[in-house]
Amino acid sequence: MKPIETLLKNLFSAFVRRRRASGLFGRPAVLDGMDRGDASGPAFAQVARGLRRAASEDVAAALARLSSHADGLGASEAAELRDRFGPNEAGHEKPLPWWEHLWHCYRNPFNLLLTLLAVISLLTEDLTAAAVIGIMVTLSTLIRFVQEGRSNRAAERLKAMVGNTATVLRRQALDPEVADIGAKYFGVRLHAQRGATTVEVPIRDLVPGDHVLLSAGDMIPADCRLLAAKDLFVSQAAMTGESLPVEKFADIGRPFESVFDAPNLVFMGTSVTSGSATALVVATGPRSYFGALSERVTASDRTPTAFQAGVNGVSWLLIRFALVMAPVVLLINGFTKGDWTEAFLFALSVAVGLTPEMLPMIVTSTLAKGAVLLSRKKVIVKRLDAIQNFGAMDVLCTDKTGTLTQDRIALERHTDAEGVPSDEVLRYAFLNSWYQTGLKNLLDHAVLEHAELQREMRVAEEYSKVDEIPFDFQRRRMSVVVADRDGGRTLICKGAVEEVLAGCGRIRVEGADVALDGARLERVRAVTRELNGQGLRVVAVAVKDSPAAQSVYSVRDEAGLTLVGYIAFLDPPKESTAPALRALDAHGVQVKVLTGDSELIAAHVCGRVGLAHADIVLGPQVEAMDDAALARAVETHAVFARLTPHDKERIVRVLRGNGHVVGFMGDGINDAPALRAADIGISVDSGVDIAREAADIILLEKSLMVLEEGVIEGRKTFCNMLKYIRMTASSNFGNVFSVLVGSAFLPFLPMLPLQLLVQNLLYDVSQTAIPFDDVDAELVARPLRWNPADIGRFMLFFGPISSVFDIITYLVMWYVFGANSLAGQGLFQSGWFVVGLLTQTLIVHMIRTPKLPFIQSRAAWPLTLATLVIMAIGVVLPMTRLGGWFGLQPLPPAYFPWLVGILLGYAALTTAMKTLYIRRFGWQ
Repeated sequence: MKPIETLLKNLFSAFVRRRRASGLFGRPAVLDGMDRGDASGPAFAQVARGLRRAASEDVAAALARLSSHADGLGASEAAELRDRFGPNEAGHEKPLPWWEHLWHCYRNPFNLLLTLLAVISLLTEDLTAAAVIGIMVTLSTLIRFVQEGRSNRAAERLKAMVGNTATVLRRQALDPEVADIGAKYFGVRLHAQRGATTVEVPIRDLVPGDHVLLSAGDMIPADCRLLAAKDLFVSQAAMTGESLPVEKFADIGRPFESVFDAPNLVFMGTSVTSGSATALVVATGPRSYFGALSERVTASDRTPTAFQAGVNGVSWLLIRFALVMAPVVLLINGFTKGDWTEAFLFALSVAVGLTPEMLPMIVTSTLAKGAVLLSRKKVIVKRLDAIQNFGAMDVLCTDKTGTLTQDRIALERHTDAEGVPSDEVLRYAFLNSWYQTGLKNLLDHAVLEHAELQREMRVAEEYSKVDEIPFDFQRRRMSVVVADRDGGRTLICKGAVEEVLAGCGRIRVEGADVALDGARLERVRAVTRELNGQGLRVVAVAVKDSPAAQSVYSVRDEAGLTLVGYIAFLDPPKESTAPALRALDAHGVQVKVLTGDSELIAAHVCGRVGLAHADIVLGPQVEAMDDAALARAVETHAVFARLTPHDKERIVRVLRGNGHVVGFMGDGINDAPALRAADIGISVDSGVDIAREAADIILLEKSLMVLEEGVIEGRKTFCNMLKYIRMTASSNFGNVFSVLVGSAFLPFLPMLPLQLLVQNLLYDVSQTAIPFDDVDAELVARPLRWNPADIGRFMLFFGPISSVFDIITYLVMWYVFGANSLAGQGLFQSGWFVVGLLTQTLIVHMIRTPKLPFIQSRAAWPLTLATLVIMAIGVVLPMTRLGGWFGLQPLPPAYFPWLVGILLGYAALTTAMKTLYIRRFGWQ
């Protein structure tokens, strides 16, 4: 061995012996029995045991058990644990394997009916029918499989655009050459510190042993044990239902019954309301309490949303209708024809023809296409079904800051208590914003970026931080304590004017501190009202000298303050706000402003953007109202000011109770309850974690104009979906009468089972282009709602029209072309096959719009092309050899003038009935 290596080995051995006791390196084989194991996820009892152990042991023991360190994990350690434990993700609906997805696409009532029909055909040795039916089942399943696959991938790509991160403490490793010596001689790799640093890590990459830094507004990303906490309040409502935040501490504290009572544990899925903390991750992903709960929930089927229930309701209505009518058709044909086997096959074909087998695929592909189009308009849809609510929304509640006004707030003035410009106030405000570690808002950034401070003042170098009292939404203020070079300590408090004044007993006037009496208090309020009236947001600044011996501060110390002045910010309205409000109003969406700001600022901004605000309702008034009084107030008022988070949530719920479809747009911690309460929660990509998690839709640009464009696109998507439902319901309902009439009076079947199936297949293929159709501007001018009663009325009104022309076709084929015997049944069936297919396809263009089709409103080219191709196939098919396999035969030339006449008559009658329907019922 070389002398240098011997020396290094001896030094390294001594270092290892000295440091091993501190747990610097070496890792247990299994971390508390929570290694990857049971694929179904850990039981709640096992999770609870692990959490109890973490809460009961001291910090050193917890760090040692998780092989962590006082300064966090190194990057290589975290990578090894990530490979071992997998991603930090709670159980959610993962994409199905392709074979399972294929099975789900097949196993619907419609395909099961078709399969039954194919089996019966095989048993009756009708191989041609069995082959065609098999093709129908295959095509129907594959079309849905491909479309849904594309939809799911599009939705996943959109969701991936919105990701959350956590701030993690990362220790730096030793030089690689030194670490290699440890590996060479001892089989141990060092991870010693060279200066820990904070990094932003995707939440899914967190591992047990990570140190996470938490502050107000953060979602807690895993089950954690607190290492340090400062005035930490956590909302556990998602886990326990507690309405009030719970204070948490780093100490072990008293014994506890439930793990949620442990004062030093915080849980995945909860959120930080106020304060700050450093937490040790003890359980991630499915090993967390929330993860175990999620796995249990996702193991069962998802409960259908109201929208899905509506679609399914229409589907099953038609299926039940078919199940009632099919036996009637069976009995009529069985008794009149005498061939019960043929009658049974025909009845099954009728049942299949009456069921909207393409409805799930049409709905899914329409929503997915809408989501993709919305993404191009900077609107990210997290949940596809939310598009329906987007189109139905008639009330939009929004905060004021950053939505009506510009995102970038400028520090406009800094004055003393009398309104005179003051650099002293600016200095104190800068120190407060510079040293706070909680959630820095736009006001803090405006202070820190102020040009005068950057150019002239280097106040931060003259002071050091002693402590801070973080912001919370009850106090609406925050404080820092700083020490100057001489050791003198000053508490600097800034926040909402009234809340800061509540802690003040004195006021600084021309450099002297005097008592804050009634006259001076009135003068203070007059100055702030004047600033508010100019559209400025005013923040009060107060100070208090503190004993040098004191090092820990709390809310109790925010008393006996001296008011030194104000800092005022300008947040002018966006240029796009007024046009956006007019556009939303024109499209039937009322905008209501729910803000925590003062009524003076709210009135100034709303007045500049043209939003009516004759009488502003204040938070204290909302609290004093019962639900009935508030229900009346929300209908007659558009602006609500000085609201708490609970007030916003209550207003949203009352609006929904009044029958409105309510959207709420917010991006802050205090907006999360209202986001959850709304029919559709809307946040922005720059919002805090909890707001984005609560939202259904994420805007990539915080603008009402973007939202207005999204509303229109959502309505177009909903409109196209309604088209298919109406067309299918009315066409299928009309076919029932045609089949019943034909079955009762004809000596043969009006159409063979196989012919009915082929006709149904061709019609369904033409409908696959509906998601790509255009929508009339008038149809998206007002909110659209799911209305099953309207669909039923539409079906009864338009369905029989096709039956009228089906009966005319019967008469033409019977009397004009002599297809009135068993020998002529092929000609009869071919004639009705063509008429039935063309009228079914033509109805697409007739009722897709309330306007005159082809003249005032034309379908998009994909739908036009699809219907033309299917109509051409329907006309040509009886003339081909393939048509002979289906029992069809060529039609005489004289048939086609009759065909044109029937189609023109059908179009004319449908147009006339549509005009009557619109006059009586309107058109959604």
